[in-house]
Amino acid sequence: MTVMMNSALYRGASSILLARFDAEAVLNSLHKHKVTVFAGVPTMYWGLNNYLDTNDFDISGIRSNLKSCLSGGASLPVTVLEKFEKRFDINILEGYGMSEGSPVVTFNQKDIGRKIGSVGTPAWGIKVKLVNEKGEIVPVGEKGELLYKGHNVTKGYYKNPEATANTIKNGWLHSGDIAVQDEDGFYYIVDRTKDMIIRGGLNVYPREVEEVIMKHTAVSMAAVIGVPHLEKGEEIKAFIVLKDGENVSQEELMEFTKAHIAAYKYPRIIEITQALPMSATGKILKKELRKR
Repeated sequence: MTVMMNSALYRGASSILLARFDAEAVLNSLHKHKVTVFAGVPTMYWGLNNYLDTNDFDISGIRSNLKSCLSGGASLPVTVLEKFEKRFDINILEGYGMSEGSPVVTFNQKDIGRKIGSVGTPAWGIKVKLVNEKGEIVPVGEKGELLYKGHNVTKGYYKNPEATANTIKNGWLHSGDIAVQDEDGFYYIVDRTKDMIIRGGLNVYPREVEEVIMKHTAVSMAAVIGVPHLEKGEEIKAFIVLKDGENVSQEELMEFTKAHIAAYKYPRIIEITQALPMSATGKILKKELRKR
């Protein structure tokens, strides 16, 4: 509502609405209406890539009209970003936010610049900091929980003062997301604290593992979770969707990942599946994967 509907109304722009995401319908709408701005969650960019990999569709008209592409809602895999950008000759501007943040917190802003894999810099009027478990600000390059404050922060959770007090402290909203800041002030989301896997006492962030797996030429999409394990506490499990026509074993995928990541981080359990459960907005539902 903020990023697309309200901003379009504010600028006097037209909005093209679809009942649900369908790659072919989206491409037809982009072409027919000469759309200049497209925004989507990562699985939408993934879906468009997959459709164009296996279908003959002339995108020359879309390429000539598109001026901006935006991504949010979840971390955009770098392999998906690079493939889309090369195909459409356009940069995707990735951002980060929460419903509690109205919902934009940071963004790759055109007047500041962008970095691939980054969610950019704080939006106007918003302060961001990264802290450790003691609430101390972490140095540049180190992981910490992302906190933010500003005019975008919610007044609180409806009729739930306890949740409000636990989340907003001294005006700072505790996001529950782990991030890193580089020397130029750009932020990189590592993962959700609730999604972090603790294997044998060592922290494993699913996004890092997913990024490695998706570099395999046969892999289309991956989702990594922790599953209970008697000895290690949690074990790493990867659900993998293969590209059409590809056939690869779990062992090969395991060895590929093992060769490109620290030994304690590669998945010991791999399940090849036809699809991943997604919400109505295209977010991968890891809570559903944990029920399998």
